[in-house]
Amino acid sequence: MAAGNSSSPLKNESIMDSTAATTVAALILSLVFLLGFPGNLFIIWSILARARKQTITTLLILNLAVADGSLMALTPFFIAYLVMKRWVFATVMCKVLFYLCLANMYASIYIITLMSLYRLLAVLRPQRVSSLVGRRTVTWTLALTWALVALASVPAVIFRDVRTSADRAICDSYHDEDSHTIVQYMLELVLGFLIPYSVVAVSYIWILCRIRQTKFRRRIRSEKLILAIVVTFCLFWLPYHMVNMVQVTWALCPEGSVKATLAKIWHRSRAVTSSVAFISSCANPVLYFFAGKSYIRREGLAFMARLFEAAGLDSVTRKSRQNSQNSRDKDKEMDGIVLKESNSSSAVKALKPQT
Repeated sequence: MAAGNSSSPLKNESIMDSTAATTVAALILSLVFLLGFPGNLFIIWSILARARKQTITTLLILNLAVADGSLMALTPFFIAYLVMKRWVFATVMCKVLFYLCLANMYASIYIITLMSLYRLLAVLRPQRVSSLVGRRTVTWTLALTWALVALASVPAVIFRDVRTSADRAICDSYHDEDSHTIVQYMLELVLGFLIPYSVVAVSYIWILCRIRQTKFRRRIRSEKLILAIVVTFCLFWLPYHMVNMVQVTWALCPEGSVKATLAKIWHRSRAVTSSVAFISSCANPVLYFFAGKSYIRREGLAFMARLFEAAGLDSVTRKSRQNSQNSRDKDKEMDGIVLKESNSSSAVKALKPQT
């Protein structure tokens, strides 16, 4: 394969050759940074400073905001790269920045997956969710998730490097071997899309079926919020993974017109689809704002913290326990009334004169 790749268009072209694509991508990333970076910082501040209680739901949303906010913090480097059309930073920065970018992408989708699994457990076992999943368990699960994410992102360090194309430095994947392209992008597709979204899809199908069968209607608003997060992430990352598959197909194709066409497609769309993927990390603050706008007048800057508390399943579980306790109290009260009536009847009978 290496020999066949020597005459590939990749040798003479780069993703920076299209001025229109790089301009659009730079504009998208600029808007994403202006919305997403302060938005995710506000989410983090709301949970840490304004939340009355740190529930499992707020802990998951906090980690998601950290992943998204970290990705937003990287965008100025990529904006500069797109505007100047050349990599002006060190080779180490080329590897580190793309490693962090991939790691935060993995972290976001796997935290969303954990949120979906937690919702599923709470719908299936509302009375036992607190005993089955505690804060300590979730904390260790999140720590393990971040560790696995750090490991899964290592290929970005291995395959990413600075190379010269058209007399300018480009931070690009190492494509002298087609096998490198296949391994890199197939890993991203399987680990970053197929596996987590299969779990999420099954979880939400199960959740929605369960909601239809039971009296969990009061919980449907929070389910819609989490579902909106899932769908948004999928829509914005799908074009990126589609371009990955085009590039994998290009690597598998023999030399010819089809390979040349595929090369043009991924060269000209890589910058835009990668920038569109970043939108998913700035979309969550927007979703939270519209979902929680009813709290703004009453709660002020704490409106988002109240939204997360209202969307949390911990409060629903407490309500379930309170309802159960209230039912038991009512039963005891009724038993007391019956006992008093019984005692009163016995007293009346005892006072009646014997004939």
